[in-house]
This record gives sequence, structure tokens and C-alpha cells, in this order.
Amino acid sequence: MTVLLHRSDCLPTGVWDCWAAIGGGRATLDPARAVEGLAGGLEAAFDAIADEWLSLARRLGEAADAPLSHTPSAAPNASDLGLMMAWTKLVQRWAEDQRIVLVLCDDPWMFRHLADLPGVTAGAAPVLWPVALRRVLRGYAARARTAIRAAGAALRMRGQHVEPGGPWLLVYGHPKSTREGGDAYFADCMKDHPGLRRALHVDAPPDRAATLLSGRTCSLHGWGNPLFALSLAFKRWRPQAIGPWQWLVRRASAMEGGRGQAAAVAWQMHCQRRWLAAVRPQLVAWPWENHAWERDLVHAARACGTRTVGYQHSVIGRQMLNYGPGSCPDGQGSLPDEVVCNGQTTLDQLVAWGVTPSRLTIGGALRYAQPGQVRFDPNAPVFLAVPFDHLTAQEMLEAARDAARSRGLRFVLKDHPLFPFPFEDGGGVTRSTTQLEAQDGVSAVVFAATTVGLEALLMGIPALRFRPTGRVAIDILPSGITAPVTSAATLADDLMDAQPPVPPDRASVFAPVDAATWRRLFSPQGECS
Repeated sequence: MTVLLHRSDCLPTGVWDCWAAIGGGRATLDPARAVEGLAGGLEAAFDAIADEWLSLARRLGEAADAPLSHTPSAAPNASDLGLMMAWTKLVQRWAEDQRIVLVLCDDPWMFRHLADLPGVTAGAAPVLWPVALRRVLRGYAARARTAIRAAGAALRMRGQHVEPGGPWLLVYGHPKSTREGGDAYFADCMKDHPGLRRALHVDAPPDRAATLLSGRTCSLHGWGNPLFALSLAFKRWRPQAIGPWQWLVRRASAMEGGRGQAAAVAWQMHCQRRWLAAVRPQLVAWPWENHAWERDLVHAARACGTRTVGYQHSVIGRQMLNYGPGSCPDGQGSLPDEVVCNGQTTLDQLVAWGVTPSRLTIGGALRYAQPGQVRFDPNAPVFLAVPFDHLTAQEMLEAARDAARSRGLRFVLKDHPLFPFPFEDGGGVTRSTTQLEAQDGVSAVVFAATTVGLEALLMGIPALRFRPTGRVAIDILPSGITAPVTSAATLADDLMDAQPPVPPDRASVFAPVDAATWRRLFSPQGECS
């Protein structure tokens, strides 16, 4: 029948049957009248819009400034455009329903987008220009800070001398990597292959880079031009917003434009291009996720005759659309020359997305070479593995505390190593500083958008995939592997019913390391000409 679209501070006086809130929309409405099954419906809608998102991403990716944004890569962990498109599908479905659904939305771009849909009766829209102006000013300030830091990093890191040619790794400054060559992504490859060297992504600030620099490790900051760095404040994605998704494209531009992201990406691309031109590696391998800077790396490397190898270092679930060529305007032209997969399940997923099989190799799981083993103990705490998204982490924390109060359960919470989640111990939840495999025992694992859940399943530990309300926590599980789904409303009951699963075939996901593959890739074969 009708969707009533309103701000959370301007509720309608008429009759409605149920309600839902999008994004920042909040209201003190009866939870019993909330739309039932919202989390599951939103995830189903997210799956349904995949092809539309990829098509839109390809069109957006044709612009010259597209690499400055995550949106044209269709990266669900970095852009929420797909989430907003999924909300759109839900609202369209509700508009054809027999119920009257009240939708609360305080996002000025999303509100205007939904107000244009058939069957939607909209109230007064949130004011747009103050929000947009704050985003613009905040973005310039953030990019200016990035510019100053980049210029300083370039000056501090310049003068690094490296011999040209040879095989190289290009990696992030992960806290688990070491000066001696141990790498969080490529394990002991530098120790096993003496000719292999390592370049640090610009996400590693000078202080972190300095702890890793050695005769075989350098920082890309050192190849950056400080004068170019000063121009970063003005780097921004400015898409042409046309068609039925134009308000959402404008929103994505405003969201990304309010951060320093475009400047950071521009600096990475600038530094890697200059490094490639100066060093002319024989080969460069990196932890591949098919983001914009990686696509730029592929094209720049080919221009200097450098072979590119993307290592699929983690997992690829069905919703991680950025890994496939579907969002690339040039199809597979932006993919590495070779993609080394952890196992057969990933290879099969990439083939299903259109990657040519001859481009794919199974090299085994360097990061997961040693299978963990945690003791299942029904009397032990529940291991709560929260994602980098703090909104989802907060919802998981509150749900765990509710379960602790109602059922006497105990939880240990482990946050993402690169995105610490601040919270105070209490209410049945304490912080863990150690990974799952280091626990004495656990009764179950609750996870969202992290490989910890997969590791638990492989060890035969009960694992529940947490599905948040109003957002989509990406399902990282490979094709053919599933976990029971839980939510804030059902967590306590679901944990009481959780049973140890039959472990999936580990080798199909994390295959044994194929030393011959890595030896073939990392053996020096002469310098690029």
C-alpha cells in the first residue's frame, strides 16, 4: 500500500502498522512493532542488488578520478552504496505490501532518494546543505592533514637505496610483521627466498616503517614527491550523478569526500608509480583485494614490464564483490597477471565471477599454514569476534551483555587487530588480547565479517554468524560452508542450542603451502628491461 517516510524527529500522526529505521534514524517506538525479520530481509536484498551495483560501479569507474574512491570498486567493506541500494529494494517491496510501513531516515541524501520512489509518501526532508557543507569542510581538513603528513614522510624516508630488478612484496605495515623478514601476509617467504625484498604501503607511517626498514625492506614514502604531497588536499572523487541512483551517488561522494581517503589513495598511487619506474621490479606480489590502488598498480607495473601477482591472502565470500572483474570497466584488464589462491573454494568462486582459470593458481595458505586447535568446553566462555565496523561491534557487545544477564553466559571479546574497539570490561564481557587459537577453551564463537568464524568451524567449534540490524556484515564464508545465523534478539537462545559442527574440509579452503609455486614466483629471473 504505502510507505510513510519521515525524519525521526517528525513522526506522523496517522496510522501505520510497523516501522524500520535507516542509518542514523532513531525513535522511541515500540520494538514489538518493528518490521519482523529486518536483518535477514536486508541481507537478502543486498544479495539481490549485486548485479545492479556492479553495473553502476563499472559506469562510475570509467571516470578519470574513479580510483580515488572505493565506491566504483564495489567494495562492501569500504563503501555502503550497496547497503543503501539494498534498503531501496526493501522500501520498494514494502510499498507494494498490504501493510503501511513507517520508515525513519535522517540521512538527507537517502531521504530524497526514497522520496522519489512510487508508493512512498514523504514528510519534510532533513536539511541537506549544512550536512553537505560540514562534509566538504571536514574533507578538506582531513586531506590537508594527510598532505602534510605525506610530505613529512617523503622527506623523512627519502634516500633509501635499493638495487633495481628482482622479485618484491608490496605489503601493509601490519603489527605482526618483523624487521627480520617475517610478514603477516607472506609468512616466511622472505626467509625462504633470499632474493625477495619488501616494499611497505604508505599506510605504514614513518615510525612504523622505521621499525621494519632493513637492507631488504623499504618504504614507498621515500619515492614520493613532497611538492606533489601538498596537492593532496584538493584530491577528491567528483562523480557525475545521473540516473535513478543519482542521490545515492551524490551521497557516496559526500561520505568519501568528508574523509582523507582520496588523498591517501592518491599518495599511494603516486608513490608506487615512481617506485616502479625507478626500481623496475621483475615481479611484485601483494595481498590482493582488487581495490582501486591495486588496479592502478597493475597498469603501472605492466607499463614498466613488471609481472604482477595478487595473493588471495584471506577468504572470499559470496558478497565480496570487489574481488571479481564485474566492477572493472576493462574487465580482467585490471586484474593481476596471476592470482595465487588459498584453496580450491576461492579459485572456484573467482571462476564463477568470470576470472579466466589460467590466471589462477593454488599456492596454499601462507597465513593459515599451521591449523589451530582450540578445545571445545561447554563451560568455557563464548569467544566474541567483532569486526572493524564499530557499530556492528557495539551491537554484538550489547547483545552479549543481554545474554549474560538473562542466561548467565560469559564472553571474551576480541577486536580487529587494525581497528581496536574501545569498551569497558563488565556485564559478563571481558576483553581478550589473544587470538582464538590461543584460548584455553571456548564454548562457542560468535563472529561477524571475520575469518575467525571460519577457523572455528574448521576446528569443530560451534560458530554463529551475527547478523546486525540495519546493516550488512559481509558473509565471509566460502561457497559450500555455512554457519547458523544469530541476531541481537536471538543470541542467548541460539547459544543455548549451539552444537559442535562437522568440520569442513580444511584443505579445500586453506590448502597446504605449495613450496614449488612460491619458488617459481620468487626465484630471480633477471631484471626488467
